[in-house]
Amino acid sequence: QVQLVESGGGLMQAGDSLRLSCAASGGTFRRYAMGWLRQAPGKEREFVASITWNSASTYYADSVKGRFTISRDNAKNTVFLQMNSLKPEDTAVYFCATERSPAFQSASYYATRGHFGFWGQGTQVTVSS
Repeated sequence: QVQLVESGGGLMQAGDSLRLSCAASGGTFRRYAMGWLRQAPGKEREFVASITWNSASTYYADSVKGRFTISRDNAKNTVFLQMNSLKPEDTAVYFCATERSPAFQSASYYATRGHFGFWGQGTQVTVSS
């Protein structure tokens, strides 16, 4: 069973930078696409970013494009989300996710969160103005 554990959330100010980490265990991490999603209070969970198993392709929601960067270190079974120029509207619980079995699709394929099958517990990011 795949387990995902997020870390790195916190209380930030607008314009700050923050890096989230997600440690994966229980599966062949290096073969799986990974993603980050977020859920703000009273809103549905939404896609943020995804990365293919070999880091050849990344994909971002329009709301974070140019500010956030997803990356991974397969040797450490870890995926990261570097968040720059944070805005109050980035306030949410951020979830790491992965697919149930390797699909070897481009990163844009995973923008539909139905393609993710395993989720972490989330880490809170709060951005004040």
